[in-house]
Amino acid sequence: MTRPLRAVPAALSAVCLAGALSACGSAGASDADTLTVYSAQHESLVRTMLEGFTEETGIEVEFRDGNDAELANQIVQEGEASPADVFLTENSPSIAVLDREGLLQELDRATLDQVGEQFRPSSGTWTGFAARSTVLVYDPSALTEEQLPGSIMELADPAWEGRIGIAAGGADFQAIVAAVLATQGEEATRAWLEGLERNAGVYQSNTAVMVAADEGEIDAGVMYHYYWYRDQAEGGLKGDDARLHLFGNGDPGAFLSVSGAGVLASSDQQDAAQRLVAYLTGPEAQQRLAESTALEYAVGTGVASAEVLPPLETLGAPAVDPGSLDQERVTELMQEVGLL
Repeated sequence: MTRPLRAVPAALSAVCLAGALSACGSAGASDADTLTVYSAQHESLVRTMLEGFTEETGIEVEFRDGNDAELANQIVQEGEASPADVFLTENSPSIAVLDREGLLQELDRATLDQVGEQFRPSSGTWTGFAARSTVLVYDPSALTEEQLPGSIMELADPAWEGRIGIAAGGADFQAIVAAVLATQGEEATRAWLEGLERNAGVYQSNTAVMVAADEGEIDAGVMYHYYWYRDQAEGGLKGDDARLHLFGNGDPGAFLSVSGAGVLASSDQQDAAQRLVAYLTGPEAQQRLAESTALEYAVGTGVASAEVLPPLETLGAPAVDPGSLDQERVTELMQEVGLL
């Protein structure tokens, strides 16, 4: 992410979106015409998707950038006094924390209807606006297709000791663990994590996992799809030899993580905040996502993702209510087995 919240303890990183991200302070704007957005998604993607929002609505946007858990915890601590109007996450478990705390306002029905049901929680208090698929990145010189695991759960087997990599400290991997917990239950999740603690090398990032597989340091690693696809689009500088394995078949290893958008119940600019989330999930912003270099999946109804990506409907993702992902229990389990 761009920079953690602790690096800007008192000040917002004020980036106004006016037309093609021009300078802040358009004529006639007032404090009431500005939304404060706490954003944990990739900075360039959010700004690409919201390009044109200010021009269309007259509403300027100020961003406070950080990581998922950091910003969610900040909002919980701020409570009704939070300056945030809208919260955008990279993965959904952190926005689900706010939902359980009762800090989110129900979204307009028309906004929810712009996104497929699988990409938003049953509560209707937030919605997905982008998605990433879990994949196994692997070294084809070490593993043939016949040797690839049929399920992500197999990575806990003793046969994989010393052969796999994970970015255990990252929100991405922890969202995947949350999906395992939601689909397999706590007992199976604990056993899986215990196996990973024995088998896996822990890396600082998804990119580091990909590089390790590419260079033969590990046979395989768990990450999201777009790291490999973006690297390929840039010439394969980090993962030219590595390949991707898609689990499919409803396996937790085919989990689709959604980036969430919600309006804070404490916001005194409800109409404007609702308009921003509606814009983000609407066809214009979703098409910008599909055409961007981010190579994440568009989730807007009727909007196709980048052609280079396997179509969403072919991924065989497990059915998971994104609002059911329990980040707090995941953190506890990972700490208990020694992965955090």
